[in-house]
Amino acid sequence: MKRKLAPILPEAFAAIDAEAARVLRLTLAGRKLVDFRGPFGWKYAAVNTGHLKLLEDKTPDVSMGIRDVKPLLEIRTPIILKTMDLDSVARGADDPDLSNVVLAAEKLARVEDSAIFNGYPAGNIEGIIPKSPHAPVPVATPQDWPKAIVTAKEKLRDAGIAGPYALALGKTAYDEINAGSEDGYPLRKRIERTLVDGPLVWAPAVNGAVLMSIRGGDYELTVGQDMSIGYAYHDKHSVELYLTESFTFRVLEPAAAVLLKR
Repeated sequence: MKRKLAPILPEAFAAIDAEAARVLRLTLAGRKLVDFRGPFGWKYAAVNTGHLKLLEDKTPDVSMGIRDVKPLLEIRTPIILKTMDLDSVARGADDPDLSNVVLAAEKLARVEDSAIFNGYPAGNIEGIIPKSPHAPVPVATPQDWPKAIVTAKEKLRDAGIAGPYALALGKTAYDEINAGSEDGYPLRKRIERTLVDGPLVWAPAVNGAVLMSIRGGDYELTVGQDMSIGYAYHDKHSVELYLTESFTFRVLEPAAAVLLKR
């Protein structure tokens, strides 16, 4: 990561790391709901799927195949910070401008979550939503959320998918469910107490909501290098860092999630 080459004092790097970690804990949604493997470091390049792709070879009495693996996707985004701001931390300043750290963390969190929920074909990642065999459950109005969740649970149970069940909520869904209902009783409390026995998670990468099983064994996020900050270059007035990660995601049981479409 070349951090030792950066003209940044340890106190400033500690503040940068802490701010990035704070934002990532808040915004990463998929990791809270799927199985997590790793981190295995930069050298970890692919996941063994256990499958074999047979080749059409004409060698007599010899069959050939290629082991199927899922390569990890590397993502990276720059962070440009002012040297003066970073130096002020060593003087005791507790309000450095780390807004670019926040933006970078939010951006990479959105990329990871979008790959988990929506897939990323260019990175050979199939997401939870496109792989689900279930027809989406429509949600016409905010008051329809409880009924739609019941319908989605029935779909999962009919498919033999046990709970506990969690709800990943896009922006609109999250706002509507946290608002009061017509009778004044918050929808969120009604859903948590009677409908969903797992967490309700804010997931801006989702369009609508996803009801999914968190029993384990259905979805797998594999991380090589976990979210880390490295050094790129600097000049007299600024330092360019970057936030990076390597990962892939596998859907092991497509039927374990249902999209609720608003």
